Amino acid sequence: MNNVSIIQMWEDYRKNNPNAPKNYVAWSFGNTKEIANQLALLVLDEVKTATASNYTLYELEKEDLPYAGLINIILDGDGEAVAIAETISVEVVPFDKVAAEHAYLEGEGDRSLSFWRDVHETIFKKELKDVNLDFNYQIPVVCERFKVLHKKVI
Repeated sequence: MNNVSIIQMWEDYRKNNPNAPKNYVAWSFGNTKEIANQLALLVLDEVKTATASNYTLYELEKEDLPYAGLINIILDGDGEAVAIAETISVEVVPFDKVAAEHAYLEGEGDRSLSFWRDVHETIFKKELKDVNLDFNYQIPVVCERFKVLHKKVI
């Protein structure tokens, strides 16, 4: 992670938004450099305005869930800051109840619920296998929506 680019982006944003919260989290999408880069570009194009994650991992790692108002610095696959986004809503729903609208807002593939389910089932199965748990269609999924507040000029 390139802390210089994260800090610089944050300082640039705060100059024009002095009332912005003081705290943020910095992270990238996916588990490979290639996926992180692809999804960061979708965020920059404002095609991707939602994400989903495995609730069980938050529980196991005793991590706080994202929440409305959370400021996120989105990183690319090299750990470079590309955008600042604010979480606008978070909902935990069973895998088989994730809405087609959410899948569309994630902006990936053909943006269909079928595509979303195929990709996320594969991801969640691997994540759960890594912690000796089994996937099922009722596992809780953290569905997060966000809006881009600031982005790197490319």
